[in-house]
Amino acid sequence: MNTRAPQPRRLKTRAKLIEVAQQIVAVQGYSALRVEDVVEQAGVAKGTLFSHFKDKDGLLAVLIGAEIMAKLDQMETHGQPNTINEVIDRLSPLLTFIATDRVIFELLLRYSGSTGAEIDEVVTAGLVRQVTLFAGWLTELQHTSVVRDDSPAELLSEGIQAFLYHVLALWFCMEHTNADSPATSLQPFLHSWLAPKS
Repeated sequence: MNTRAPQPRRLKTRAKLIEVAQQIVAVQGYSALRVEDVVEQAGVAKGTLFSHFKDKDGLLAVLIGAEIMAKLDQMETHGQPNTINEVIDRLSPLLTFIATDRVIFELLLRYSGSTGAEIDEVVTAGLVRQVTLFAGWLTELQHTSVVRDDSPAELLSEGIQAFLYHVLALWFCMEHTNADSPATSLQPFLHSWLAPKS
């Protein structure tokens, strides 16, 4: 099968659309992103945007996916955590980012896990990378008896992912807004989930 490389002009247009969308989001937030504003500021037709992204959510997935990858890069630069609290500290910037805008959380839910009604490669790559990163941390922590070793690190890391979404869902519920931060809310769950069984 012969696949042609994208034309430079097409790549430039896509980059321009992403750049404009990032500028809008930086000022107004993800919830305020409108296709009309993006195409007007980029100087292209609406159909051009839709030739690059399936819909507005497709564009949002690219923006949000890039930000999540940047957060994961930061987590990796901090190295191996040595305690469960350090694991939570590493997760805090990611949780804080997702908690800043309900649209971020809803989009991630829409494209991920058992709730995923659709598949998005960018979001899926971020989720796979998270679970892989967490499993690496947990494998090391199992060797030092900081976390339980009665389950594989991969399973425990899937549990961390589930608790992240649980905490964020509670964060967006009106009756659960009394927590200091999503990371604070995460602490009891991860300590119960990861602590060695006595």
